[in-house]
Amino acid sequence: MTSEDLRPDIAQAVARMRSKVGARRELNKLPELLLEGETCDRILSGTYGGGNGILALTNQRILFLKEGVVTSKSEDFPLKNISSIQFKKGLVLGSITIFASGNKAEISNVEKVGGQDFVDLVRQRISSVASSPPGAPLASTAPDP
Repeated sequence: MTSEDLRPDIAQAVARMRSKVGARRELNKLPELLLEGETCDRILSGTYGGGNGILALTNQRILFLKEGVVTSKSEDFPLKNISSIQFKKGLVLGSITIFASGNKAEISNVEKVGGQDFVDLVRQRISSVASSPPGAPLASTAPDP
């Protein structure tokens, strides 16, 4: 699959990725998992729950997707349920920790620059969710940093 084969929003998110190694299956599957009207803004590679996959930020949620040969896994974190998000930088890579509805999820092996940008954008989104009236639509895309 080339970037020409992807939806425009996903293609833009893929273009922002620094590392796409090992993400092909997940990128192919991502359009099937997005809801009607949902747009993708950022995508990162990372490890969660013992598997390597992608972390996608949409206008409605964060979605982790791991698509293997035999098994697949997806887990989503609606923005309205995220209470906070952290980014921890290591020597080479970093990790993102999402706190949502009393649960904690850590995505490791995330690139440092892209990971920090991802977390900053999520913080903006959850801030706008908290300050908007119930049922109000969220902004679908964010400008490039």
